[in-house]
Amino acid sequence: MNTPPLTARDPTDASQRDTELALAKNILRIESEAVKALIERIDDLFLDAVDLVSVCQGRVIATGMGKSGIIARKLAATLSSTGTAAYFVHPAEALHGDLGAIQTTDVVVSISHSGETPELVRLLEMTRRLGVKTIALTGTPNSPLGTNSDIVLDCGVQTEACPLNLAPTASTTAALAVGDALALVLAHRNGFKEADFAHLHPGGILGKRLLRVDQLMHAGADIPTVTSTALFSEVIKTMSAAGFGMTCVQDADDVLLGIVTDGDIRRCLINTTTFENKTARDVMTQRPHNVKPDTLAVDALNLMEQNRITSLPVTDGDGKLYGILHLHDLWQTELF
Repeated sequence: MNTPPLTARDPTDASQRDTELALAKNILRIESEAVKALIERIDDLFLDAVDLVSVCQGRVIATGMGKSGIIARKLAATLSSTGTAAYFVHPAEALHGDLGAIQTTDVVVSISHSGETPELVRLLEMTRRLGVKTIALTGTPNSPLGTNSDIVLDCGVQTEACPLNLAPTASTTAALAVGDALALVLAHRNGFKEADFAHLHPGGILGKRLLRVDQLMHAGADIPTVTSTALFSEVIKTMSAAGFGMTCVQDADDVLLGIVTDGDIRRCLINTTTFENKTARDVMTQRPHNVKPDTLAVDALNLMEQNRITSLPVTDGDGKLYGILHLHDLWQTELF
């Protein structure tokens, strides 16, 4: 078949512009209405699917052909990134040796708008023979795929967004939305939190934005500390050795009393002519800004920027000194 050559839009043709803008808007309208129509179909069957996956002792195997296969890959990726172990298995490859990747403890989620895709129907026969539980996401619940699956979720649409009503568009968007709903309700049920997300995304910018202070701070012997009675000379010595431009002041129980910064030293030099009897208590800033160990790094950075400071003491719930976070520690997070 000969494909007509591509032609650029004539910028002087107002009617072409209006036609194409109207077409684009209608495509988005059809797809958004397709997703909106799914809301009324979310019922106990959907919760049955959540139940089935939540008690699964193996993994979720997502599968589909063509465009539906791409949606299945996305579903597997979303499940994996939100705490549910999942893989994509190509149905044709499964029928030619990869069936061994599916175990009896797994749950298979098959995606097909027609519900008649030969490779999926054949794979369904094999998985049922193995005793594997199956969920179908299909636009045709009474299809072979729908009627032979343990649970079927209706993803049907009235029409595709494609002007020819041929290319999978609204139907794949609907399947994508239902898959996202399934994955995220599972994550909610499993108590998936920001910290879990960061653990599964250590290399991405999202994971870095979810790093906690206790993953970046200096602790133990690396924390510069003096007592409130430490002489001025000892304060200077401690600050110089640590290289943070500050030192924490704590009591005998390690409770943070204040901090002494380079700025505190300069102000003292301006207002005082003798330092022989000056102690840390005399020059420290009381009740300094501080954060808890589980504070997000991005929030600690925001606190630093708002108050124009470069170091933050880290304290526990009892006010005891737990660590020190310096602005340099945040450079590796690429939050700047």
